[in-house]
Amino acid sequence: MVPPMSTSANQFALLRQRRFAPFFWTQLLGAMNDNVFKFAFTVLVTYHVQVDWLPPALAGLVIGAVFILPYVLLSATSGQLSDKFDKSALMRRVKDLELAIMALGALGLSQGWIGVLLLCIGLMGLHSTLFGPAKYAYLPQHLAEHELTGGNGMVEMGTFVAILLGNVLGGLLIALPSDGWLRGTEAVAIASLVLAVLGRVAAHFLPASPSSEPDLRINWNPLSETWHNLRLAHEQLAVFRSLLGISWMWFFGAVFLAQFPSFAKEVLHGDERVASVLLVVFSVGVGLGSLLCERLSHRHVEIGLVPLGAIGMSVFAADLYFASRGLPSVAQQDVRTFLAQPAHWRVLADLFGLSLSAGLYSVPMYALIQVRSPASHRARIIAANNILNALFMIASSVLVGLLLSQGWSVPEVFGLTALANAVVAAYIFGLVPEYLLRFIAWVATHFVYRFERRGDEHIPLQGPAVLVCNHVSYMDAVLLMAASPRPIRFLMDHRIFAVPVLGAVFRLAKAIPVAPRAEDPQAYERALQTAQAVLAEGELLGIFPEGGLTPDGQLQPFKGGVMKILEAQPVPVVPMALGHMWGSSFSRIDGRGHMSRPLRRGVLNRVTLTVAPALAASEVSLEGLHSQVARLLESAA
Repeated sequence: MVPPMSTSANQFALLRQRRFAPFFWTQLLGAMNDNVFKFAFTVLVTYHVQVDWLPPALAGLVIGAVFILPYVLLSATSGQLSDKFDKSALMRRVKDLELAIMALGALGLSQGWIGVLLLCIGLMGLHSTLFGPAKYAYLPQHLAEHELTGGNGMVEMGTFVAILLGNVLGGLLIALPSDGWLRGTEAVAIASLVLAVLGRVAAHFLPASPSSEPDLRINWNPLSETWHNLRLAHEQLAVFRSLLGISWMWFFGAVFLAQFPSFAKEVLHGDERVASVLLVVFSVGVGLGSLLCERLSHRHVEIGLVPLGAIGMSVFAADLYFASRGLPSVAQQDVRTFLAQPAHWRVLADLFGLSLSAGLYSVPMYALIQVRSPASHRARIIAANNILNALFMIASSVLVGLLLSQGWSVPEVFGLTALANAVVAAYIFGLVPEYLLRFIAWVATHFVYRFERRGDEHIPLQGPAVLVCNHVSYMDAVLLMAASPRPIRFLMDHRIFAVPVLGAVFRLAKAIPVAPRAEDPQAYERALQTAQAVLAEGELLGIFPEGGLTPDGQLQPFKGGVMKILEAQPVPVVPMALGHMWGSSFSRIDGRGHMSRPLRRGVLNRVTLTVAPALAASEVSLEGLHSQVARLLESAA
């Protein structure tokens, strides 16, 4: 396992490191091989080899269903295997299986055995089912928390590049003329075998990934194990809702991917190469969105990007509906003629925008699942995610098929999907306010302040702790939320809940209102008891021990509530200091009323957060804590 403090310059630097590079190429080559073989076989039975039991009109649907069936039936078993055995060893065995499948596929291609090729499609689905949980459970074992977003972004980018290249390569190879020196079926067989060999070579260099639960007894009943895995995920509501959110993203994406050929032909009046252009734009958009996550998240698991992605998915999908309505009916166009029409560039821009947004939406959710799932059950929870993904994609195909059979046009389906995405997103964010809160914090640190963080790696990733910080503005808690990889429950002056908008935000964050003991002793004691319960549950507690906003920009004396909490719950204490906040938006100014001149220093003020290493509870005194925060403020000056 990688040490917690290990770092890499950026996500691309991971490609030079053994803990990531062999894994990246193993998964990319496997995904590419899936798509080369699957797409070539689809083209083969659609255009070249006709069999009565697999009519061309149903070939794509049947092949897709056979490929995805193992995800539904065997993901639960796969998750158990990934938790029980070394993940790298398991991935090597899976790549051995891929070699055997491709050898059988080469035989089927050479002999024209369609039944054998369809069996190979199902076996490749099994290969991907076995690989999936090990893939996502591997990353947290070898990447630090601040590298997970970048690592997942690279994986998602690689997956969609593999899908794109696999479809293009499979289509080109199977179209080779039958009277040439190399027939299309032979070329596909050779390419699939070469990709399988390269994938196995890459897997050979995977570092050890020890079992997270070696004594696990395998439950071979997929139904009961799937239910058990979903219950495990449900124990962490943020994880469970993230599973649903990712599955919805696959529902959303499947609507567009499945309709590209029809959309290109019937709506855009383009040939099959125009459909390929749509696939290229979609794949590039998802890949770039996935890579952007690391830059936009300051290398933390930033789920505040999820609402941003959801908004983009709905906005661009809705505009795609309007952009594609009423396009003039013309003769079938090639790519050059298609791109010469300005109206088509709007269509491509919308498609790129919604796919980029889907990348921003999905990567933080994958990272959150990896970080917050128990290590002993991580692969099984990811297996449950794969099952839900498969079911949602099947539901997408069925519902879209019903709509089209009832006379809906493809643009109307896209418009309905945009509306449904907005409703689903609002529902999920209502159930898990953390997404919305992190989005607010992300917006504040990108468009209100220029937020610089120093030492934020000292905020613990697990276990209870008290975060102690100076209090300068009404936005202090929002800034601390942006810096923390985990939710923070704040003890806050009860009067702040009366501030419009901010009061609603803090209620949403389940902040704990506290009144001065002299003003309301019962409320004071109740707040301390709630704070102790938060720590007992292993959460982070944020405290501003000055008891209110500083009236003059100077650090005020600390009140004794923090020491009372530590007496009952002796947990680590993390000193923090917000610098350059005095006189900025939402702070008091020159001793006058709060926000008397809120934009005095303008928008995008430079603001710093400095975090010191955690102190053991036994080392903490009120005076010492005050001195530590004061020193942090001096260092930020």
